[in-house]
Amino acid sequence: MDATTDIRPAEANAAATAAAATDAAAGLPADFLWGVATSSYQIEGAVAEDGRTPSIWDTFCRVPGAVVDGENGDTACDHYHRMPDDVALIAGLGVDSYRFSIAWPRVQPGGRGPANAAGLAFYDRLVDELLAKGVLPWITLYHWDLPQELEDAGGWPTRDTAHRFADYAELVMDALGDRVRHWTTLNEPWCSAMLGYDQGVHAPGRTHFPDAIKAVHHLLLGHGLAAQRLRAAAPEPIQLGITLNMGNAYPASDRQADRDAARRADGLGARLYLDPLIHGRYPADVISDLALRGAEIPVQDGDLAAISEPLDMLGVNYYSSHVFSGTPEDGEPETRPSGEPYSRIVPQNLPVTAMGWDIIPRGLTDLLTRLGRDYPGLPLYITENGAAFDDTADADGRVQDDDRTAYLADHIRAVAAARAAGADVRGYFAWSLMDNFEWAYGYDKRFGLVRVDYDTQRRTLKQSAEWYRDTVRRSREQRG
Repeated sequence: MDATTDIRPAEANAAATAAAATDAAAGLPADFLWGVATSSYQIEGAVAEDGRTPSIWDTFCRVPGAVVDGENGDTACDHYHRMPDDVALIAGLGVDSYRFSIAWPRVQPGGRGPANAAGLAFYDRLVDELLAKGVLPWITLYHWDLPQELEDAGGWPTRDTAHRFADYAELVMDALGDRVRHWTTLNEPWCSAMLGYDQGVHAPGRTHFPDAIKAVHHLLLGHGLAAQRLRAAAPEPIQLGITLNMGNAYPASDRQADRDAARRADGLGARLYLDPLIHGRYPADVISDLALRGAEIPVQDGDLAAISEPLDMLGVNYYSSHVFSGTPEDGEPETRPSGEPYSRIVPQNLPVTAMGWDIIPRGLTDLLTRLGRDYPGLPLYITENGAAFDDTADADGRVQDDDRTAYLADHIRAVAAARAAGADVRGYFAWSLMDNFEWAYGYDKRFGLVRVDYDTQRRTLKQSAEWYRDTVRRSREQRG
């Protein structure tokens, strides 16, 4: 595969404008689901109210140098106190659904024991507010805010955490299952495991690859155990899934070394999760690759049967893709110090977001068609897609973000192209509803359709929000 020609857009993103983007939803069906998404720690604030105890992110934010400017989610967007107004904002965008996450330490302080009634009451009000406005609630049970007490007991590398997660999931189902039909167990387990336990750039900030692989398995086990408990406790049938962050791993050339580098990246980034979830087994080549780095997947009897509990849907978070080479540059060794073969990401000189991520909408089409081919029969939803740019607000707080509008339009077109190629994609959630705490980047990066003035907490629709609202409206008009 010649990745250079495969992933380049047909036209430069900079040339795309809001006017040219008006047909982005063409080709999507009348019942296509439109939404926006957020996560609890990034927007809620109120970290010490109504019985909530610290999460690993509350702790990590206090580590010197861990987060840009030492910022934290103590207040964030103050959504905990401004929720009704935020729901009105969501309804005003005309979307079908709102994907939000539950804060585990708010609902079950310390990660053990009974539910905290005051914490659950917030989500009870949120669900009722959404339904009253005609917006479908879409719950994510875990978006990275592990109770600190469970991390102190070993965190996700410890098997017991998977069982604690299943207990917590059932508590939420008992409280909200009478009104909520769409449930996601985990958001991006790759990030939880690799960024949190291997690279150390996310909470809890640990750097031990073998522990990260243990975390992968226990996250997946937690998903499977929770899925079983959720279905058993649900008063009515539910739609149950998990959300994975994925991109494509393209080889830089047809050389075997480059193809092997792409295979390894795809194995660790995608197949390590997809194969056990859907096929009930870990990929043999990935197990061999892990062994080169001294890591082993701690599978016990019954684990894979639980992990492969049938899914009703798969959430796909897509931001970018990468081109890989296994050919060392001059002077570099053939293998890494870890013992694994050489691999590097090859820059493509494409337009990038403020995160430095290449803008590759065709990668989303390729990813979705690949999922439809390799894991058939599984409905797909884009549960996150969006971009950070260096927004500039005028005196009224308005942001003319043509770059974000073009990004969204190009990727929605990519979804339509995947559907035309046979991928069963049923919905799209823009990330994010509003600017928020962007993890280790603090408040430096803005992904929102809605601008948040963090000094005043004023919300202002960006141009991209107006474009998205109009796109959703046109899609609704197709429904008749």
